[in-house]
Amino acid sequence: MFDINVWEIIAIAVLALLIFGPDKLPGLASDAARLLREVRRMATGARQDLKESLGPELGDMNISDLDPRAFVKRNLLDPIDNEIDDVKRAVDGKGTGNTPDTSAGTERPRYDSDTT
Repeated sequence: MFDINVWEIIAIAVLALLIFGPDKLPGLASDAARLLREVRRMATGARQDLKESLGPELGDMNISDLDPRAFVKRNLLDPIDNEIDDVKRAVDGKGTGNTPDTSAGTERPRYDSDTT
């Protein structure tokens, strides 16, 4: 979820220790953990309220389906990608069962200046 490596976590911990001191740091850590639990509880409650308000016919719907980015990808970009793949297969001759005619267009056109 977060792109933080071990050294960055160590640097943050040392910086927090220097800023807040060893006597206040445990209290701040417990306050942060309590805040995180409260935010998670509120998010779970909001998700449950949304499912209940949608009714039984939409109760099994996934919340991530409501994300606009996922909607655009699922309904607009994926069908376009499928169509592009179909066209590529047709051009390659794989989608129609026919092999492409490789002899057409491989010869260089002759011009009057080529005969000399």
